[in-house]
Amino acid sequence: MAEISLKKRIWGWFFFDWASQPYNTLMLTFIFGPYFGQTAAEALMAGGMEESAARAEAQALWGYGLTLAGLIIAVLAPILGGVADSSGRRMPWVWLFSAFYVIGAWGTWYTAPQDFSVTWALVFFGMGLIGMEFATIFTNSYLPSLGPRQELGRISGSGWGFGYIGGVLALAIMLVFFVAGDDGRTIAGLEPAFGLDPARGEDSRAVGPLTAIWFAVFMVPFFLWVRDGPPPAGAHYRVAQGLRDLWRTIRGLPQHPSLLAYLGSSMFYRDALNGMYTFGGIYALGVLGWSIMEVGIFGILAAVSGAVFAWVGGRADRRFGPMPVIVTCCLVLIGTACLIVGLSPGAVFGVPLAEGSALPDQLFYLAGLLIGAAGGAVQSSSRNMMTRQANQERMTEGFGLYALSGKATTFLAPWLIAVTTDLTGDQRLGVSPLIGLFCLGLILLIWVKPEGDHG
Repeated sequence: MAEISLKKRIWGWFFFDWASQPYNTLMLTFIFGPYFGQTAAEALMAGGMEESAARAEAQALWGYGLTLAGLIIAVLAPILGGVADSSGRRMPWVWLFSAFYVIGAWGTWYTAPQDFSVTWALVFFGMGLIGMEFATIFTNSYLPSLGPRQELGRISGSGWGFGYIGGVLALAIMLVFFVAGDDGRTIAGLEPAFGLDPARGEDSRAVGPLTAIWFAVFMVPFFLWVRDGPPPAGAHYRVAQGLRDLWRTIRGLPQHPSLLAYLGSSMFYRDALNGMYTFGGIYALGVLGWSIMEVGIFGILAAVSGAVFAWVGGRADRRFGPMPVIVTCCLVLIGTACLIVGLSPGAVFGVPLAEGSALPDQLFYLAGLLIGAAGGAVQSSSRNMMTRQANQERMTEGFGLYALSGKATTFLAPWLIAVTTDLTGDQRLGVSPLIGLFCLGLILLIWVKPEGDHG
C-alpha cells in the first residue's frame, strides 16, 4: 500500500462506481428493465392476455424476480462481510463477485423475443445484480481508509458523481449506436451497430454485453490501485468465527440505538428509492406509452442530474454532515413519488387535460430529474453516514449489515408494487407503496445520532 499514493487509491476506488453504475442505469432502469417489461408483455399477449393486463403482469413478474434476488442478497451480505473481516481480506471477494456481474450481464443477450423465457431472463439479470451488490459491500468498506473523517463525505460524493457520469456515457453509447426507434434507426439517425436486428431485439439486448465489457475494462484501475491492508497475524478465512462475530454484532445492536435506528431508516428509504429506479422505465413504458429510446433519453437526464447533485451533496455533506442531506433528499423523494402516482396520459392528479397534452410527459421528465438529484445525493451521504455509525474495526461487516438493511426489505418494495399492481390491475397505483416506505425511513431518522453512538 505504501507504494501506491493515496490519490491513486482514491481514483482506483472511484473507478468501481464508474465501472458498476451501468448495471443500475442500463440494466435495472432504462434499457433492459423496459425491454423485459415490453417483451414479457408481448409474450403474454401472444398467449391471449389483454394488453393492459399483460403490461401489469409483466411489471409484477419483474417485481417478483427482484424480490428473490433481494432476499438472497439480504441473507448472505452480512455473513460475507463478517467472514471477510475475520480474515482481513476483501479483494478476493471483489474478484469473485465481479465475475458474477460480468457473466450475468452478458447472459441477458440470450433473451430474444422469439423464444423469450421469463425465468432465464430473470436468472441472468439476478446473477449480475447479486454480483454488483456483493462487490459493492466490499468496495464500500474501503472508504474509511481513503482520508480523514471530515473528508469522507466529499470523497463519497465525488465517487458517486463520477459513477453517474460513467452511467450517462454508457447510456449515451447505447442510444447513439445501438437502440433503434420506430424508424429502425438510433437517436443519431444511424442503423444499429454491427448489423444488429431490432426485430429480434438485438439492439436492446446488446446492453448486456456492453455492460459486461464496460465493467471488465474499467475495473482495471481499481484492481491496480486499491489494496487490502496487512491482515492480522495468523488471520485466514474462518467462516465459523465470522458467523460468531456477526451474531455477536447483531445481538449487540440494541446497545447501539443510533446504529440500529439508522439501519432501519436506510432500510426503508433506500428500498423505496431502489423501487423508483427499478420500475421507472417500466412505468413510463406501460403508463405513458413511451418507447425504450424515450426512456433512455429520460435516463440520461436523470443520470446527469444524479452526477451533478451527488457532487453538490458531497460538498454539503462535508459542510453540514450527512444527516441534513439525507433528510432533505427524503422529503424531495416523497414529493416526487406523489407526483408520479398522480400522472396518467390524460390527467394530472385527476384533473383532465386536453387531448394530446404533453404535460404528463413533461412532469415525468421533471420527476426523473428530481429522482436523479435526490437519489444521487442521498446514496452518497448514506454511505458516509454508515462510516460514522459502524464499528471502525469491523467495517466490512458494518457494510454487510448496511447491505442487509438495504436488502432486507428490498424484496418488500418490488413485492408491494407487484401485489398492488396485481390487485388493482393499474401500474400507476402499483407504485404508491413507495410513498409509505419513504415516510417510514424519514421517521426513523429521529433516533439517529449524526456522529453515531460513540460521537
